[in-house]
Amino acid sequence: MYGKAAICLSFVILFLISCSIYVGTVDLRSYFFPLLQSPQVPRSLCASGPPLRVYMYDLPRKFHVGMMDRRSFEGPAPVTADNLPPWPSNSGIKKQHSVEYWLMASLLYGGNGNEDREAVRVSDPESAEAFFVPFFSSLSFNTHGHNMTDPETEVDRRLQVELLEFLQKSKYYQISGGRDHVIPMTHPNAFRFLRQELNASILIVVDFGRYPKTMSSLSKDVVAPYVHVVDSFTDDDALDPYESRTTLLFFRGNTVRKDQGKIRIKLAKILSGSDDVHYEKSVATPKNIIMSTEGMRSSKFCLHPAGDTPSSCRLFDAIVSHCVPVIVSDKIELPYEDEIDYSEFSIFFSMKEALEPGYLVNQLRQFPKDRWVEMWKQLKNISHHFEFQYPPKKEDGVNMLWRQVKRKLPRAQLAIHRSRRLKVPDWWQRRR
Repeated sequence: MYGKAAICLSFVILFLISCSIYVGTVDLRSYFFPLLQSPQVPRSLCASGPPLRVYMYDLPRKFHVGMMDRRSFEGPAPVTADNLPPWPSNSGIKKQHSVEYWLMASLLYGGNGNEDREAVRVSDPESAEAFFVPFFSSLSFNTHGHNMTDPETEVDRRLQVELLEFLQKSKYYQISGGRDHVIPMTHPNAFRFLRQELNASILIVVDFGRYPKTMSSLSKDVVAPYVHVVDSFTDDDALDPYESRTTLLFFRGNTVRKDQGKIRIKLAKILSGSDDVHYEKSVATPKNIIMSTEGMRSSKFCLHPAGDTPSSCRLFDAIVSHCVPVIVSDKIELPYEDEIDYSEFSIFFSMKEALEPGYLVNQLRQFPKDRWVEMWKQLKNISHHFEFQYPPKKEDGVNMLWRQVKRKLPRAQLAIHRSRRLKVPDWWQRRR
C-alpha cells in the first residue's frame, strides 16, 4: 500500500517538475549545476535604439548664456558648440540648478559619431519628436534680484512674458499646445510669474513641492537631480572604507526651513550630544562647501532631511561622495526611479521615526558593516548617472534625463491626438 502511494507521489512530483521546466519557471541548473551558471552581468541602463530627435529654439542670448556674463546679455551671435561659455567655476550654490545649461549644451554638442546618445539636435522642426526651450528660468530667478521683492525681479518677469509670447506665435507650439515642448524649471521659484501658462509642457523639475497637482505631476513631467556642488570623490579606494570613515552621521546646512523642512531644527535637538554625529548649522559659502566635501567623505551616513521642498542638493552631494544617504522626507520624488532602486544604496526613515528620540541613531549604529560596504560599492557604481559635464558622456545625468523625456512623449502624443478630435480640418473649412 505504502509502496503504491510512494510511486504515485513520485509520478506527481516528476509531472510538476516537467511542467515547470516546460513553462520556464524552474531552472534545474540552479539546483544541480550552480557553478556552471553564467555570472550576473549588471544591466546597462543606457537605452538602445535611435536617439530622440530634438529641435531647440534659437532664442536670443539674454534668455540663457547671456545671464552667465552680463557683457554678452544682448550679444548678437548665436550660441554654438564653438562659442558656448563654460559653466562658471565660481558660481557656488547656483550650480545646483544648472540642469538647464547642461541640457542645452548636450544639444549643441555635435559629437564624433561614436557616442551612445539619448538625444540629438535636428535643424528641421518637421523631423523633431520633441522641442527644447532653452530659457534658463532658474538662473534668471537667481540672477535678477536678491529676493522675491527686489525691483530687479521685473527683468525676470519680462523675460517670462517675452518667452510666452514667442511660444504662442510658434507654429509647432500651437500644433501641440506645448505638450511636446521640454522646459526646465528646477528652482522652486523658476518661472513663478507665468508658470501656469506652461502647464501642458514637459517640465524638468527637482520635485513637486511648489507645484499644484493640476500643473505638474510625475505622469507628464521629469524629475531631475540637483547638480552636485561638492567635488566628486574619484579616488575613494580605501582598503577598509567603513573604518576609514570615522563619523557615523553627517549633516551640514541650513536648519531654518519652511514646510516639512521644519524638521531640521527638531533633528538638531534630538541629535545633539551624540559623539559620532556631526550636525551643524551652515550656509553655502565656497569655504563651507569645501568643509562639507571633507565631512561627507569621512562619514558613513549622510542625513538628507526635507528642506523648503521635499528634496535638496545635499542628497546628490552625498551620492558623489559615496556617503550612504539617510533620507527623511515623506513626499520626496527621486530621479530615474523607474530605472534605479535607491534602496540599494540609501536608507529611508519616515519623519515620525526620525523624530523619535534615539531611534534613527541607534538603527544606524546597528547597521551591519557588510551591508554598508555593499551600499558603498553601489554608490560608486551609480554615481556617474548624477554627473553633468560637457561634452556629455554615456549614461551621465544629461543622457538619463533625455531618456526620461523620451518616455513621457507617448502620453504627450496621446493628448495631442485627442485634442484634434473636435478641431475642424483646414480642408473642410475651405470646402465650406
